[in-house]
Amino acid sequence: MTASEERSEPSAPGPDHQPLDRVLVLLPTYNERENLPRIVERVRASAPEVDILVLDDSSPDGTGEVADRLAAADPQVSVMHRAGKEGLGAAYLAGFAEGLQRGYDALVEMDADGSHPPETLPALLAAAASADLVIGSRWVPGGSVVNWPWHREALSRGGNLYIRVLLGMPVKDATAGYRVYRASALRRIGLDDVVSAGYCFQTDLTWRAVRAGLRVVEVPIRFVEREIGDSKMDQNVVSESLRRITGWGAEYRWQQLRERAGRRR
Repeated sequence: MTASEERSEPSAPGPDHQPLDRVLVLLPTYNERENLPRIVERVRASAPEVDILVLDDSSPDGTGEVADRLAAADPQVSVMHRAGKEGLGAAYLAGFAEGLQRGYDALVEMDADGSHPPETLPALLAAAASADLVIGSRWVPGGSVVNWPWHREALSRGGNLYIRVLLGMPVKDATAGYRVYRASALRRIGLDDVVSAGYCFQTDLTWRAVRAGLRVVEVPIRFVEREIGDSKMDQNVVSESLRRITGWGAEYRWQQLRERAGRRR
């Protein structure tokens, strides 16, 4: 492990660290008409060996049509047209199912707005050679955010601290959305009962990975706030995350108390 990587202890090496020969980058989109061609170009330049699947939630601005043109011009780009705006979690679950069905070795979550630098993707994939889940982290040494107001940074840092304390999970950036999953890890943690819709989805899958004993590694990234379009973060997203994480934490801590009480008898 290099100085640029942070392993989330305790976790054990995963059972299947075979070479990642086939990698699929998932790009969920909703009204990203201007951003999409730029991000696809940057991904193709940074990691020309990977394939790209655009997951468009019937964007009213014509993003789906732009995606179709990109796919027609590049055999490594494909598009999944979804019925409507169902949330980030639902889009990724659909992408995971498609990628697993196609036989990819790893699946990458990446925002289409440019906030997740494709130029860092090779470093994340290199870390995935010996990990089950790699997170592009803002809050490990070397990570940073650009163009964020202080209250947005405070919300993210505070939320991740709350998660670490409540769930006893050592991951510094459990809410991060730039990550690489091995296909074997997704199969192991199970996706059939995932119901998280917004950014809570990221914490949900991280928590599942940690509980499954998978090896989680955080690689620092420079997160750049979008320049074009509107952020998808809103009060409903924050409320869902707080409600679900508090529920998981209460259940986890209650289970710990019961186990300790049982050992004392």
